[in-house]
Amino acid sequence: MVPPIPLVDVKAQYDPLLPRLREAIEGVLTSGEFILGPNVAAFEREAAEYLGVEESIGVANGTDALVLVMDALGIGAGDEVVCPSFTFYATAEAIARRGATPVFAEVDAGTMNLDPEDVAARISSRTKAILAVHLFGRPAPLAELGQLGLPVIEDAAQAFGSPDIARSGVASTFSFYPTKNLFCIGDGGLVSTDDPELAERVRMLRFHGSRDKVDFELIGYNSRL
Repeated sequence: MVPPIPLVDVKAQYDPLLPRLREAIEGVLTSGEFILGPNVAAFEREAAEYLGVEESIGVANGTDALVLVMDALGIGAGDEVVCPSFTFYATAEAIARRGATPVFAEVDAGTMNLDPEDVAARISSRTKAILAVHLFGRPAPLAELGQLGLPVIEDAAQAFGSPDIARSGVASTFSFYPTKNLFCIGDGGLVSTDDPELAERVRMLRFHGSRDKVDFELIGYNSRL
């Protein structure tokens, strides 16, 4: 009998990296800087350069990344956000966590990504954003969605490195869950944007609404990488 072949073998993907991972973990343990710190700052700079954006902010996970962006945009109770009907639960969950209502639009059968015509038909006076998912790493039709006159948030959890992403929407969010194409040990996430004000607000929100651990200006979250 042929043994089953797992869709994702997390152990196998980590095995060749173990020597480098052990060295990196030892460095972190020696430094005593376990949250944020110079390694996260370096990763944020490298990620921004790779993605071709001005700002990248490391956060705790991909779901938090979505929530933080919507909070930074002022999306909340009474608002609507259009998202695809075919996606992981967290896409709509993040909208609901902000007190907003997810409005599900149909997907294109050929790409499994949002159908811009159906999105247009579901926009109302309460719609504050479009949440486009790059499903399976395939870029959503950002140009067409951008013509609808609303902020486009890119859920790029499965699409780090995909072409033509992260530079069209108001912000993009990424997940580094171990089964993603760019993965970490445990959970991790990223927000990328070209808007410096949005980036600063996300940075504050990820640490309880504070810039400096002394003054707390916003009701934020504990969502640091």
